[in-house]
Amino acid sequence: MMIDNQDFDKEKPDFERLLPIINQQKATTLNLVDDHFLPKIVIFSRHKYYRHLVVELANVAFTQSGKPKNPIKILDPLDFVWKAEKQDEIKFYTGISRFKNNYSEGRNDTEVAALKAIAKNPYQVKFYQHDEKAGSTLNASTLVEITVVVLKLNLEINVDERGDSFAISGWLHLANKVYNLEDLILKYQYFVQVKNHFYLISNPHFIHVIDFFKKQQNNVVIDRVDYEDFQQNILSHLEEKIKINYSYLKPATQKQFIEQGFDLENEQIIYLTESEDFVLLTPVMRYGGLEIPVISKKQIQAKDKRGKLFTLERDEDKELQFITNIAKMHPYFEEQIPEFSEQLHTDCFYMHRKHFLAPEWFLTAFEAWRSKGIAILGFNNLKNNKLSAYQAKININVISGVDWFETAIKVKFNKQTVSLKHLHKSIRNKSKFVQLDDGTTGILPAEWLAKFEAYFAAAEIVEETLHTPNVNYATVEELYETELLDVESKQRIELYKTKLAGFNNIATIAVPEGLKATLRDYQKEGLIWLNFLDEFNFGGCLADDMGLGKTIQVLAFILSQREKHAHQTNLVVVPASLVFNWQKEIEKFAPSLKLLTIYGADRAKVAKDFNQYEVVLTSYGTLLSDIKFLKDYRFNYIFLDESQNIKNTDSQRYKAVRLLQSRNKIVLTGTPIENNTFDLYGQLSFACPGLLGSKEQFKQIYSVPIDQFKDAKRATELQRKINPFVLRRTKEQVAKELPDKTEITIYCEMGTQQREIYESCRTEIRDYLMGNPENELTKSSMHVLQGITKLRQICNSPAILSKEKNYGNASAKMDVLLEQIENKSTNHNILVFSQFVSMLDLVKEQLEQRNIAFAYLTGTTKNREEVVNSFQQNAAVKVFLISLKAGGVGLNLTKADYVFLIDPWWNPAVENQAIDRAYRIGQQNNVMAVRLICQDTIEEKIMLMQETKKDLASDLIKTDEFIFKSLTKNDLLELI
Repeated sequence: MMIDNQDFDKEKPDFERLLPIINQQKATTLNLVDDHFLPKIVIFSRHKYYRHLVVELANVAFTQSGKPKNPIKILDPLDFVWKAEKQDEIKFYTGISRFKNNYSEGRNDTEVAALKAIAKNPYQVKFYQHDEKAGSTLNASTLVEITVVVLKLNLEINVDERGDSFAISGWLHLANKVYNLEDLILKYQYFVQVKNHFYLISNPHFIHVIDFFKKQQNNVVIDRVDYEDFQQNILSHLEEKIKINYSYLKPATQKQFIEQGFDLENEQIIYLTESEDFVLLTPVMRYGGLEIPVISKKQIQAKDKRGKLFTLERDEDKELQFITNIAKMHPYFEEQIPEFSEQLHTDCFYMHRKHFLAPEWFLTAFEAWRSKGIAILGFNNLKNNKLSAYQAKININVISGVDWFETAIKVKFNKQTVSLKHLHKSIRNKSKFVQLDDGTTGILPAEWLAKFEAYFAAAEIVEETLHTPNVNYATVEELYETELLDVESKQRIELYKTKLAGFNNIATIAVPEGLKATLRDYQKEGLIWLNFLDEFNFGGCLADDMGLGKTIQVLAFILSQREKHAHQTNLVVVPASLVFNWQKEIEKFAPSLKLLTIYGADRAKVAKDFNQYEVVLTSYGTLLSDIKFLKDYRFNYIFLDESQNIKNTDSQRYKAVRLLQSRNKIVLTGTPIENNTFDLYGQLSFACPGLLGSKEQFKQIYSVPIDQFKDAKRATELQRKINPFVLRRTKEQVAKELPDKTEITIYCEMGTQQREIYESCRTEIRDYLMGNPENELTKSSMHVLQGITKLRQICNSPAILSKEKNYGNASAKMDVLLEQIENKSTNHNILVFSQFVSMLDLVKEQLEQRNIAFAYLTGTTKNREEVVNSFQQNAAVKVFLISLKAGGVGLNLTKADYVFLIDPWWNPAVENQAIDRAYRIGQQNNVMAVRLICQDTIEEKIMLMQETKKDLASDLIKTDEFIFKSLTKNDLLELI
């Protein structure tokens, strides 16, 4: 690229224009270098016009002999602050700045603090004063080197008695020398000058004292008549910081010493007062009857019985230890100690109220001081302060009660004892503050709050003690240290641990003679387990699968109670649908038991005759209605069948059963957990009160972690906790003892509406039968058969007859069936048979509403194989609805292990064929067949007929019409 020189010349820069800037920059750089390398000095002088103290920072060079030489360059100290790294260095520069342009009048604390910071001299620079005698202009020749020292005040005043007056003089102890105050030179209102040494007097008031005595030639004479006022108004105040020697006072004689009580132990007291936002702590030593502020120079003066004054030496060693004990409780206090010798009116420690009233501080400090014999007074006189000044003293003692562990909790704040009621209230509100009887508020130790919460959660408050049920023995061992337990409590816990841990050494029990049945082995184990719990008065939960005979185990247990307890009235509470079942089971298996059934409109509503019966049977609904008198009777045992009915702790059922009284309680359920872990709480809190703690605690510790977060550790912990008190055997676990098929009957109690419809229809048919001779009935057999079929349909659900008339949807069977399906469908596969397709359609609607997957097969189903496969092969399909005729033969449904027969058939062989759809070759599970029967209806009569007329019911080819024709008029009347 070619460059045109001419163009280049035109663009040539004017370098000369930059020279002034460069020279100025060099000069600045040189100045900075000079400032950096020239030594700094500090100069003290008087203002030229106002005569107050001026302190300046300067650069100066020195001669070879070490004297400063001109020029002296005054610096702005604030220019160096940003270079300072340490706090002392920053204060040094800002302190000088304070006096560079100082126009304040008189002495003040801020200026004293600034001078202290300068005197520390962190850079070890030289100090000079401007000697005005050498010249009024500041230059090297007028500078005199000095040292500046902060003076630890050691001023003394002597008071001598001289006839009718008193002579007062002052002396300063300085550097091992004593100076007459008259001879002292005061400099710049802050310093005492001795030669070239400047001693800073921190407290401006002491300058006044020295100045006063200087002006009086260090000899102040006070007439005797004025002396007492002078002593009280002047000397006594100076005495706080200045030692005053009263030469006319003689030391106490031994007699005076004892007479005035000075031979007693000197008391140490801290008085608490406040000043605005600060709490003041004034340490006082009590000598006899006199209180002397420790942070003072005051001399002890007293009068004997004759009015003669004498003096007494203070215990300086003990006072020094007193101050040390206070100071070491907080760094603030240690920092304040130097002020005591410098500030005239400082006789106390101080701390901001917010920090002082922090419980973690003052409780610890007060306790430490009291341990040293120091009393603290005035704490509750502080504004708006009701806190107790004492740490809690806690004593726990656990003894063995009747059926519980009794815990005595003693919480004391000095002489104030906390009531258990107030303590529980604080813990319940999660507060560390507890109300005391004297109106103050105690502060509970943080480390005890969780302990107290656990104590209360596991127990019941009984007056001033906690009763933790024996069933919670493991919790007692966990919560309380061994040394808190008495001998009997320890022994009881060891017994429970040994016996219950693995059910070791459980005594066997013979099956009671009154039981008309043979118990299977696992049922005998259940009987033994119930008696084992009874030995310790523990309740429990028998949670065997449906069909494993929970009822017969309980009946055997009730019979075994005859030999143990004189009072043997037991309450059995069941769903309404099972009242008749229990009646039948007692009649069949334990006919010797004296049974009273409290159920229905005509039931007894008083408990006066209960002692005559061994079993009082009632329903949950009746219990709610009759709880007023049932709760006043104390039963031997209470058994709750289908106890999942009380799983909701907010329900009326749960609240009602908790009002009942008994020696012990057992709950029965095939589904202890239906929806979530919390289902356990309602049932076990009834059977084993206290085992699972409070509802909130159970949710927090177990229910939420297990159900929401799948916490395996919590699940294992809960299982271990409830294991001794819950006995559950599934069909799979006891399969070897079960028959391949187990058949049970559930009796369903019609509601009022359904019963009225049934009775109306039954009366109509009965009247027709009664009004016609037998030969006429044969001719109109279809009419009679239709009537009997209608009765059977009403037993299922009156809604089946909706085409005829709107009878509503009330159906006892539907309620029972849906409850069973909801409970069983989670872990089991279910077949549901009915002769009436219309009934299956009603069930179908209900399952759809509940989002329960199902298959559906009737005689009109075309894709029969596809429907069967959907049940057999689809794990999500748990329920199969089948009409009896469509599914009676030709199906292999081995997936199912539960079969529900909604309605009975004349011929039991037809029912057995339906059951056999599940019980086929290839079935690996035991099959449970459940018949639903409405009590006091034609269905019961059909069941009875199946037993008594087996020859009539055994022929598979006989039709409804044939069976009907085989029945006489009397048979028909008995049937309906």
